[in-house]
Amino acid sequence: MVQVNDTGAVTTNLSGGEKKAPAAAPHEDKRVDDLMMMGCMKVVLLAVLLILVIVAMAAPAALGYNSIDSKTLNKLNEIIDKVDVVAARSFEYTSAGSRTQISGDACDVDDDTTGDYGNKIMECNYCAAAKPDDDAWGNFDCSDAVDAVEQAGANVTKGFVGTINNTDTPPIQTSYYQAGLCPVNVHWHLGAEHLSVGEFDEMGSGPCDDYAIEKDDDKYDGYRRLASCDRRLASGGVEMGYQCHHYTESDNKFTDEYDWEHCVDMEVGQTYEIHWPHSTVGACGTPYQYQTPFYDGVFCGIANAAATAFVQSAGAAGVASNVGVQSQVFTIVNDETYYYPDLLKGMIVGGDYAQDVAFYTGSTTGTSRNNDDACSAYSPITWQVDRTCHLISASSFDKMCADMKAQADDMTDDLYAHGARTLVDTDLSAWMWDPSTGKPAHLS
Repeated sequence: MVQVNDTGAVTTNLSGGEKKAPAAAPHEDKRVDDLMMMGCMKVVLLAVLLILVIVAMAAPAALGYNSIDSKTLNKLNEIIDKVDVVAARSFEYTSAGSRTQISGDACDVDDDTTGDYGNKIMECNYCAAAKPDDDAWGNFDCSDAVDAVEQAGANVTKGFVGTINNTDTPPIQTSYYQAGLCPVNVHWHLGAEHLSVGEFDEMGSGPCDDYAIEKDDDKYDGYRRLASCDRRLASGGVEMGYQCHHYTESDNKFTDEYDWEHCVDMEVGQTYEIHWPHSTVGACGTPYQYQTPFYDGVFCGIANAAATAFVQSAGAAGVASNVGVQSQVFTIVNDETYYYPDLLKGMIVGGDYAQDVAFYTGSTTGTSRNNDDACSAYSPITWQVDRTCHLISASSFDKMCADMKAQADDMTDDLYAHGARTLVDTDLSAWMWDPSTGKPAHLS
C-alpha cells in the first residue's frame, strides 16, 4: 500500500510492514520543470519549421507561378538564408496603374542559362519588349493631329500659347515623385528640341561638331555657327536642334578637349537636351527600372497589348497623369566647378536649376517625327521643361554614362546624342500650365 502524508513523505506497506520513503528533493522538482520546458520548446520549434516548410511549398502559388522546378524549390526551402526567386518576375497593373500581382510569365528561363552579364541573378529582363507594337501606336499624318493631338518639343518660352486646349488632360503639376512616377531611362539630344527664346534658340552658338547635321528648316533661319564642319563621322551624324548662348571661343572651358571614357561622340562647348522619361508603371525600385529603349521602361507594367487596353480604359487624362518627361538643357564645359554626381536620376533641382519650368502636355520626340506626315501617337504625356540653359561639366556627363553602363539592362544605344525633332507647329502645341494656380498659364 502506498500513501502520501501531509509532509510529502511516501509510505509503503509491504507484507504488513511499513516503510517510509524520503520526500522528493527540491532540485529534483526543478529538473522535472526544466525537462518539461525543453520539451515544449522542441514542440514549438518543430511547429515553426513545419510552418516554414508549408509556406515555402505554398509560395509558388501565392506568387502566381504555374509550375516550379526542383532548383527553385530548394531555394525556397532555404528561405531563412535568402529568397531570390522573385528576381524573375513581371508586373501586372490595374487600369489605375497600381501593381496587383507578381507573375513569372515574362521570365521563362532555363536553369542553365545566365543573363547578359553571365550572372544568374540578372538572368531575366522582365521589361524587355514591353514597347507596344500594334498599329495604334504608329506614327500618323499630322493633319489628323492639328488642334487635337498635342506634340513635343514645343515652344516653352514664357507667354507662348499653343492652340490645343488641354483642360481635360492637364499635365502633372507636382514633382513626378509626388505623383508616384519613377525615372525609367535617361537619354539626350544634340541641341535643344524645345525653344526657349534667349536661352536656347536659333541665335545660339557652339563649336565645330563633326557629329552635327544642321537642319534645313525655316524655323532655324538665322542659325549661326562659329566654325563650319564639312567632315562627318563614319557612323554619320544626327540633326541638331537649338543651341544655348554660353559658348565663348576665347574661354578655355568651352574649348579644351575632354578625355571621354563612357559617353560617345560628345563635344565640349556643345548644347544637349537631356530627357528623363518617368512612369507609374515602370519597374520602380527593381534592378530593371532603367531601360533602353525607354518605351520598355515606360510600359513595363502594362506590356504591349495591355498598354492599348490601359489607354482605352484610363483615357487620355490617365496617360498624361501616368507618363511624364523631365527636360533640362546644358552646355558642356571642361570645368570641374560645374560637376554634378548623379544625372541618372533626374533633372537638377535647386539653386538656379529648375527655377523656371514649363508644364505642358505633348508627345514623344525624335527625328522619326515631323510636322507633316509623322506625328507621334504617344500622346498626351506630361512635359516639365526647364526654360534655362545651364553649364555642366563634361565629367558629369561621363559619370552619367558610366552609371548607365552599370544598369542591369543594356543602355548602350543611349550613350550618344540622338537627333533633335524639328520644333512643333503652334497648332500641334498644347497650353502650358501654372502650378501655382492650377490653371492654364495664359488664363491665370
